[in-house]
Amino acid sequence: MKIGRINRLAGVVLAFALGAAGLAGGAAAQDCSVKVGAVLPISVDWGQPIAEVAQFAVDQANEGGGIGGCDIDLVLRDSQVNPSVGVDAARALVDLDGVELLIGAVSSGVTVPILTSVTVPAGVMQISCCSASTALTDLAANGETNGLWFRTFATADVQAAVTAQIAAEQGLESAVVFYKNDDWGQDYGARVAGYLESMGIAVTDSIALNDAQPSYRAEITQGLQGNPGGAVLVLYPTEGAVAVREWLSLGGSQTFVMSNSLRSDEFSEAVGLEYLGNALGMDNAAPRVPSADAFVAAYVERFGSQPNGPGIPNSYDATMIGLLAYAAAGPEASGSEIAAAVARVTDPAGTPITADAAGFAQASEILAGGGSVMYQGATGNVTFDENGDVSAPAVVWRFTEDGTEEVRYLSLDDVNGIVAGN
Repeated sequence: MKIGRINRLAGVVLAFALGAAGLAGGAAAQDCSVKVGAVLPISVDWGQPIAEVAQFAVDQANEGGGIGGCDIDLVLRDSQVNPSVGVDAARALVDLDGVELLIGAVSSGVTVPILTSVTVPAGVMQISCCSASTALTDLAANGETNGLWFRTFATADVQAAVTAQIAAEQGLESAVVFYKNDDWGQDYGARVAGYLESMGIAVTDSIALNDAQPSYRAEITQGLQGNPGGAVLVLYPTEGAVAVREWLSLGGSQTFVMSNSLRSDEFSEAVGLEYLGNALGMDNAAPRVPSADAFVAAYVERFGSQPNGPGIPNSYDATMIGLLAYAAAGPEASGSEIAAAVARVTDPAGTPITADAAGFAQASEILAGGGSVMYQGATGNVTFDENGDVSAPAVVWRFTEDGTEEVRYLSLDDVNGIVAGN
């Protein structure tokens, strides 16, 4: 049962009773809801804003009329950035809550098993804000996602190319790569090592770090043996902080190049800002367009701070695009019908609509009339390729006493040039 049919039936009965009693106003308004699932890492500090902004998008969509007049109920479950926990959470959303649209997950190591063992077998559409592995591209290209998969996050190949470019601009002649031992880290780590070598930077070693170990002394000692000029960190804050503290204690260089997953107060506070003065990171970025500026203004008004954490604008766009596609398909739609409607809400030839309550209402009216819209959101005019992938601009960032700040913006043309040049 995809929507609140019992509630709607109760509303019809109540309306009939009121009409029979001759009360003014005729039939009562329809009372119904549509459940949308989300599997996000709400138990970690950098995951909470990702979940909060997804709820923000839902609130705006409800203000704009919901899905076919039905309120949207975001049912959020915690992944803990753990594959087995994430799969269990997704299965509960699909089997118990009956969702046809799933937002998530964060980390390809969580997203891939959800996609292959839960959403695709159940015919549920899945859209992620924050999963970069090219394994997901391969699954789609091989026909294994049945057109149910989308993401608003650039692939690991794009991120790796930009990360290596930052290392080159840092003047590194050699580097060790430490990567998280999961689908995302293995993919990203291998690709960044390849880009580093193609740019003339010697990779002295590539070393996997497993989750949540109390110490990585053996791995750090191994990484120091090649006497690298710096370290490329494709890690999450928990293992990243432990690894960097041990790296520094054993005499490692303070020159770091970081993936966007380390753009976290948790990481900088655990390491110490005084040790990160020569550390630069990459992150996907919104294009410099009015819709991105409008999102920042709306975010600041809602939350009282800038959207500086990883994945925040991507989470907003993933949620809003999914909801618009649901509105286009209708409240009784199946996951495959919702997925098929994504093209109607990201149509470059469609009517431009804003990413807010008014835009959602306008889009719903156009879509109901058989038209199409061009969603303009936090990351610009989002368009997906045949595998559900996007490309995106990037930023170089560094830590400051107030969090992080942008060092340099790389346009989409800049990013594509870096990838093509290597």
